[in-house]
Amino acid sequence: MFTTYIVPALVFAAIGLLAGVLLTVCSKVFEVKTDERIDKINEALPQINCGSCGYSGCTAYAEAVVRHGVATNLCNPGGKETSAKIAELLGVAAMETVPKIAVVRCSGDCNARSADKFEFDGIQSCKAAKRFYNGHSACAYGCLGYGDCVTVCAHDAVSIVDGVAKIDRSKCSGCGLCAKACPNQLIVVHDITNHVDVLCSSQDIGKNTRAACKNGCIGCKKCEKVCEFGAITVENNLAHIDYSKCTSCGKCAEGCPTHAIQSCDGVITVKPAAQKPTAPAAAKPETKTEK
Repeated sequence: MFTTYIVPALVFAAIGLLAGVLLTVCSKVFEVKTDERIDKINEALPQINCGSCGYSGCTAYAEAVVRHGVATNLCNPGGKETSAKIAELLGVAAMETVPKIAVVRCSGDCNARSADKFEFDGIQSCKAAKRFYNGHSACAYGCLGYGDCVTVCAHDAVSIVDGVAKIDRSKCSGCGLCAKACPNQLIVVHDITNHVDVLCSSQDIGKNTRAACKNGCIGCKKCEKVCEFGAITVENNLAHIDYSKCTSCGKCAEGCPTHAIQSCDGVITVKPAAQKPTAPAAAKPETKTEK
């Protein structure tokens, strides 16, 4: 009886005890020490995991900051406050932070674009519509309007108005999730200090762009000619702004015949195109009547 039950039980208990001791020793020998600052920085981040910092998520960014000395101001959604908190945890000076904002480079709403090529009755998403002949819209480069960007926005900053995505600047954190969700890559994220942008993405020739949308860029290069700083160029039938040279004077927006270049935030007032003065009517010759 003793040898049948008790001895095997003691053997198993001894093996278990030995295994426990070995595991404890190994855990101490091969222990990977973690820096508690990583957890604290991770807690300070907004946990959106948007990737706007260039890393896969908030935890990866926190590790990069602590272990590799990555800049503390790369979190767009967190902004100035998060950057200052990270700097405080690291004991370094806070870095300057420029807020980011998302901009939809398309203004082809229902009032501007031509009739759709066909009626799409598939899955109501931009990604699905894009796969079907580049979408139903007359402009293959324009907003498809099914709201994939709306779905991913954590701040309710994106909405579909008249068939085109619109950004509520007061809610936008600049995380860029909407930009990643757009299959036509119409949404870009740039510094909030960039006050003017080209709200069109069409690369068709001017005639075709105009036929599809009256608000599209026709590549006429009038914006190039009026810019005194060489900040705007036309490539592939589409105007592009170099913000390192742009002074936000608004002359390109004023000179755009289709209003494809617009103020993003209302800081620049785009004046309507000046009308040519009408020549005064010629005075009628006085008729004299003989008495």
